Amino acid sequence: MSDIVQRLWGFCHTLRHEGIDYGDYIEQITYLLFLKMAHEKSLELPAGCSWDTLKDTSGTDLTDHYTDLLRTLGKAEGLLGDVFAGALSRFHNPVNLKKLIGLVDETEWTALDIDVKAAAFEGLLEKAASEGKKGAGQYFTPRILIKTIVRCMKPDPRAHTEFTIMDPACGTGGFLICSYEWLKEQTGGGAFDRELAPRIKHHTYYGKDLVERPRRLALMNLFLHGLDPEILLGDSIYEAPDSRR
Repeated sequence: MSDIVQRLWGFCHTLRHEGIDYGDYIEQITYLLFLKMAHEKSLELPAGCSWDTLKDTSGTDLTDHYTDLLRTLGKAEGLLGDVFAGALSRFHNPVNLKKLIGLVDETEWTALDIDVKAAAFEGLLEKAASEGKKGAGQYFTPRILIKTIVRCMKPDPRAHTEFTIMDPACGTGGFLICSYEWLKEQTGGGAFDRELAPRIKHHTYYGKDLVERPRRLALMNLFLHGLDPEILLGDSIYEAPDSRR
């Protein structure tokens, strides 16, 4: 896992010369990683948005195609549209984009254990957060702090059937992820019964954030942890609460 993080993160320093900061880089990796996993799972994507089409294009045609692809996917329904909502390319040099596509393509992501790929993405988020004001630090709470709070709170959805966990300013989803990881520890690694498992995956962990980027990263983070994410975009203070929470 650390090898994957190091290879992907190492290329980030090259992109700094193109004006792509750490937060931008993680966002671009999120787009490409989601596309690669969709390809591996043979999921149906809008016409012209396949991983193979992206991988086989070069030069200025690649940067143009990538821009159009992001715009098209942002109009899709469901999780796909949520992840790519408002997505923009930060690449000006097609050589760098081609290199990053190649790095993502080297790994068969869906063949990795959920814990491995989730930890790899968390590792990238943590590295971005540690790189000063232009990183993801304002959206990333140190995991050791979150784990301590979660151990004190003991957020256990097994308490009753309507138990949900909502983070109204979720950032990259750290509190939701750590709550889920705590539950897995309590159940021998996530050995949920047939009745509990679908409720945990689809109807327990919710979040909201005011900014598109952390919301996007939180969606990807929960998705990689095997959860069906529902992270809303909006202001938790001034907007009326969702009746489902």
